[in-house]
Amino acid sequence: MTKRDDAALFGNRFLTEPAPSEKFPEEGMAATDAMRLLDVDLAMEGDPQRNLATFVTTWMEPEAQRIIAENLHRNFIDHAEYPISAEIEQRCVRMLADLFHAPGRTTGCRTQGSSEAIMLGALSLKWKWRQRRQAANLPVDRPNLVFGGDVHVVWEKFCRYFDVEPRIVPLAEGKYTIGPEDVEPHLDENTIGVVAVLGTTFTGHKDDVVGIDKLLRDVCKERDLDIPIHVDGASGAFVWPFLYPDSKWDFRLEQVRSINVSGHKYGLVYPGIGWLVFREESDLAEHLVFYENYLGKTDSTFTLNFSTGASMVLAQYYNFVRLGRQGYTYVMRTMQENARTLADNLRGSGRFEVIGSDLEQLPLVAFRLARRARLRRVRCRMATLGRARLDGAGVHAPAQR
Repeated sequence: MTKRDDAALFGNRFLTEPAPSEKFPEEGMAATDAMRLLDVDLAMEGDPQRNLATFVTTWMEPEAQRIIAENLHRNFIDHAEYPISAEIEQRCVRMLADLFHAPGRTTGCRTQGSSEAIMLGALSLKWKWRQRRQAANLPVDRPNLVFGGDVHVVWEKFCRYFDVEPRIVPLAEGKYTIGPEDVEPHLDENTIGVVAVLGTTFTGHKDDVVGIDKLLRDVCKERDLDIPIHVDGASGAFVWPFLYPDSKWDFRLEQVRSINVSGHKYGLVYPGIGWLVFREESDLAEHLVFYENYLGKTDSTFTLNFSTGASMVLAQYYNFVRLGRQGYTYVMRTMQENARTLADNLRGSGRFEVIGSDLEQLPLVAFRLARRARLRRVRCRMATLGRARLDGAGVHAPAQR
């Protein structure tokens, strides 16, 4: 019996053989071998359920997993073949519009995540601005977008990819979000919109959306500049409606025209789903919508991609009907209590300061070394450097510190 036969019977040959990695394989392999190959490679990765650095969903109920597995073959974009999947997407959009207090008939779509939703929402801001400028016979060659240093990198990507000047408000020490006083100096006739973050990835807080909305309403009256707000709710738009239902950040504010949210964060779905919702149908620039008859039925589309699986859309709808407001509130409050327990323990150690836990915040803990611990660390470092100079040894190796 050959070594490969032994591996097939008793073990995994890829524990001793290199995995195919450079050239396209000439021959295939048994299904068991292919599975073991991937198992060995993936064993080196971290366990996503133990990843405390991101907010991405790592667990869903068995019933949801079954729905996902049974619908992996569905190509969502083929509405003629899968009309119920398309209808379920629009059910989710309407439910989100209701959750975000849209005043009337609206529109929106699923995306691969918040990054695609942000690109689409920002493109609509740019096109609507351009329409207003062209109608007034004004130049359209210098658009800018105002946002704080607390945004996700996708906003800078949008500006670079689509030729928009980024006007980034720097964050100050001890101030991790932006407000109207930060935004006002950056506004002019070429501003296509202002981005307000709901739940930053730094500290979990929100920008002062209410204050920015008031500023922009005043600017509209005083300077005749209609500058909209896009709320980046990638993390927070599935949190604030349940933990802080009376907090105004959404379509209850006049200048908020579009909102994005990640279904695969606090929407509790596995990675691969995001949402974009407009305040009104008119807030979507009509020239971004394409009508195609590619697969036997005329459909409208304004997503950046085309083919995509339907399974995560169905999983999102499962969560909506499974949990409802009551269930989402229970989940968010449970996570909030876990975060508070961790924060209390960090404070109790005397070594850490918890940042902003008395404010509206995502169910997370942001912390830093306490002042005493920071000073002690600095003194130790200075003493170490002092000894190094006396010894004439320069910089000590890590083992000597």
